[in-house]
Amino acid sequence: MKELLEQINTYYPLSQETVQALMNICTEETYHKNELLQEAGTAARYYYFIQSGLVGYYTVDQQGDSVYKIFFEEKSFVASTAAIIKDKPSDFNIIALEDCSVIKYPAKAFRELINRYHDLALFQIHYLEKNWVVKKEPLEISLKHETAKQRYLQLLENKPLHDRLKQYHIASYLGITPTQLSRIKKEIN
Repeated sequence: MKELLEQINTYYPLSQETVQALMNICTEETYHKNELLQEAGTAARYYYFIQSGLVGYYTVDQQGDSVYKIFFEEKSFVASTAAIIKDKPSDFNIIALEDCSVIKYPAKAFRELINRYHDLALFQIHYLEKNWVVKKEPLEISLKHETAKQRYLQLLENKPLHDRLKQYHIASYLGITPTQLSRIKKEIN
């Protein structure tokens, strides 16, 4: 739980009272490789903090292929946040791409704590601003204006993440076939 609190404190420090209330709703869980944390079409009921492992966030297109939106490494908060906020079934699957150890906490209980503890609400605001506005905007722009090669070069900037992903995950994330990805890699080398 120490890693969770350290990560929260990078956004906004919590009081001891808030920490205790939050710890009371958290549980530690393990997910094995290829196990779903969240299934598309079902209610999104939990937030997750990744202690170890790698998680992918994807949907399935009309041809039945997985289309990866984003990947989450250690020290990341993961959830089908839009589904939680809208209280609708998730459009996305969240899958363990490696064996994962997570801290899981129920969205409903977390929302109650946000309403009760001002510092936790400030953490949530700062987190959403940084990750759903500041980080997400360049990604959305790149999807509209950059080539797959340019987006691949950006992914390569995070070499540790790149090296953990399978080629079909990368191709799916870039919106290309594995063959097209091979061509891009040959061009770069």
